[in-house]
Amino acid sequence: MTRRGWLLFVTLSLCWGIPYLFIRIAVTELDPVVVAFGRTALGALLLLPFALRSKALVPLRAHWRWLLIYTVLEIVGPWVLLGHAETRLSSSTTGLLIAMVPIVAAVIVTVTGQDRLGPRRVAGLLIGLGGVALLVGLDVHADDLVAILQILGVVIGYAIGPIIISRQLADLPPLGVITASLLIAAVVYAPFAVVLRPATVSPAAIGSVVVLAVICTAVAFLVMFALIAEAGPARMTLITYVNPAVAIGLGALVLDEPITTGLLLGFPLIIVGSILGTWRSAPPEATGLDPQVVGTPRRDPL
Repeated sequence: MTRRGWLLFVTLSLCWGIPYLFIRIAVTELDPVVVAFGRTALGALLLLPFALRSKALVPLRAHWRWLLIYTVLEIVGPWVLLGHAETRLSSSTTGLLIAMVPIVAAVIVTVTGQDRLGPRRVAGLLIGLGGVALLVGLDVHADDLVAILQILGVVIGYAIGPIIISRQLADLPPLGVITASLLIAAVVYAPFAVVLRPATVSPAAIGSVVVLAVICTAVAFLVMFALIAEAGPARMTLITYVNPAVAIGLGALVLDEPITTGLLLGFPLIIVGSILGTWRSAPPEATGLDPQVVGTPRRDPL
């Protein structure tokens, strides 16, 4: 990978590693729906000029049904659930649990007949689940189980989203899909955000929402497009394995979140499990399977 490619990779790793920190800060004062609305509305406004200039929104009309389904599964549901979960869980724990997305995606494409689980991938699945079991068993209390279920919903949505992209929206401009999805999500959130808006809010909470919208959404997606053009989608997806380390490090440094035994034991198992669990069983050409979805780890949608 070129020097520019590495710079883009590091930048995107940070952009998609820090959302858990800023979501955690924001939801201490703002309802998760308000946070999600602020992020989607501002992010959409920032990306809209780029999308209009490149006419990336025009081809979307004929695919509005799948675009709507993708938006619900990738943004509308997950971003609210994630915010609610972080009112209970630390940003470190949340970031690490989200790293299970590639494993869940591998299971989904296997169940739907787009891939098969070889011994290596089965081992990865078991190792990853073992890491989650250690993390949850050692760090999560009984009254946090609802938050764990919310994270499970996020993981499932994040796993299905890219499959929809690859099978139904692959021929559309990515910038158009992302901008339209953010706009749709903002419209869905808007009436609830108005009702749930706080009377007062601190600069820290406002700043967190701005960072989520500008850095973690608008800038991150523009950097993602540049990285894919520079190094290809396969290398871009390696960010999936870097994000949890960024989330854990920032949680400890900024929020004084403890590096617990569950994190120390669960982190390596979940990452190793994700790598093995998303390993291609065989070249797509040899299996007749769709190369766009076979064993492809998901980028972080935050």
